[in-house]
Amino acid sequence: MLNIQTDSRKIKPGDTFVAVRCEVNDGHKYIESAIKNGAKKIVVEHQDKDYDVETLVVPDTRKYITDYLYEHYHSFLEEMNLIGITGTNGKTTTAYLIYDAFNKLGIKCGYIGTIGFYLDHKVMNLPNTSVDICDTYDLIMQAYDAGYRTLIMEVSSHALANNRLEGITYQMVLFTNLTEDHLDFHKTMEGYALAKQVLFTKVRKNGCAIINADDDYNDYFLLEQNRNITYGFTKNCDYQITSYQMNNHKSNFTYCHAGKKYNIHVNMIGKYNIYNALSAIIVLLESGIDEEQITEVFTKLSFPPGRMDTVVYGTNSIIVDYAHTPDALQKIIETVKPITKGHIYTVFGCTGDRERSKRPIMSQIATSLSDYVIMTIDDPHNENISQIMDDMTKDLHAKNYEVIVDRGDAIEKAISLLEENDTLLILGKGHEEVIIMKDRLISFNDKEFVQKCIEKNTINN
Repeated sequence: MLNIQTDSRKIKPGDTFVAVRCEVNDGHKYIESAIKNGAKKIVVEHQDKDYDVETLVVPDTRKYITDYLYEHYHSFLEEMNLIGITGTNGKTTTAYLIYDAFNKLGIKCGYIGTIGFYLDHKVMNLPNTSVDICDTYDLIMQAYDAGYRTLIMEVSSHALANNRLEGITYQMVLFTNLTEDHLDFHKTMEGYALAKQVLFTKVRKNGCAIINADDDYNDYFLLEQNRNITYGFTKNCDYQITSYQMNNHKSNFTYCHAGKKYNIHVNMIGKYNIYNALSAIIVLLESGIDEEQITEVFTKLSFPPGRMDTVVYGTNSIIVDYAHTPDALQKIIETVKPITKGHIYTVFGCTGDRERSKRPIMSQIATSLSDYVIMTIDDPHNENISQIMDDMTKDLHAKNYEVIVDRGDAIEKAISLLEENDTLLILGKGHEEVIIMKDRLISFNDKEFVQKCIEKNTINN
């Protein structure tokens, strides 16, 4: 564990507290709290009073913490095969596929990202996709101390924009795609792309950058100083997908590299998951794994929790997924359409205190592609729920929907509509275990609730 922190709540007796100004707060407000929790030294940019502990005044506390972490831990990080993945959609699935593949191949691999911190099992949940800079170093060192030399990290645009990954370099970086999200923070798609581009300035000299050649924003990530590897359906990319087929929740696809063709079978469906799978394959190849081993291990891989997480209910499929952007919503509905003989029902909500502009867009997509839609809450945060629902139904002329605010009631109603060979999509929350409403965390997990509903229906029948 690190003995230096920027969060006063994590201070242990004997630690050093660094008062950093961040995007939403100022650490100088928590100096007293840090000392109360046992800090023996504080590092500040200004000293308003005398403290009973050693005090160091520096021009820039963020630079101080970056320099400190680099000096004490960089040599350890350089020993590790660090792989950073960024993009709007697909980060978690791609990262988990890589994590699962390495471990099934006997290579100890850890994971840091949206669904938590994993070593050989889930160690803990994390508050964000990319955590505070001290927490990031702490997690990496936990993996190092446990004997792990390969680590997959999901990297968010917020973390890059706010310098939470300073001093860390990567053997490989990977770009999945860029679609509308987080524009309340980045303001424009260019600003969003430039924030993510920062990851591609952190590639080691002997490393590489892996880029989706089909994405409209790929030029932002094809930096001249890197060894760039491209993938997609586009001709002349380094790894070209030439064909794919889906059947019974499985797919196989063919890709061409250096004049040779390779066929891969995976336990997943959807064109977007072919992209995820191929980018994971490239990471494995660049790590020295041969094609034969990769072909074999990919038949054994599974989705991460809350990503195309399927519960069978009679002849019906109930799929829980994290899809929470217009692009992700559209792609998952379009993916299940060809394999659904009956109706498609969709339950989804929109997050509070986030981009209001995408709410009616998501509703339009859901109602136009689904047979029936139930709109409900996601994480309202501090926003009025009626405002969220009004935005979702604004100028919506479709008639094939209803609003049920309580997420449990919405899911239960949707399950009751299922007849034969139908598909129910429950979207937006995925693996998450709570609903965030003002200052309350309400325990709720979509898949667990589905299983309880099915169990109740089975008993009643």
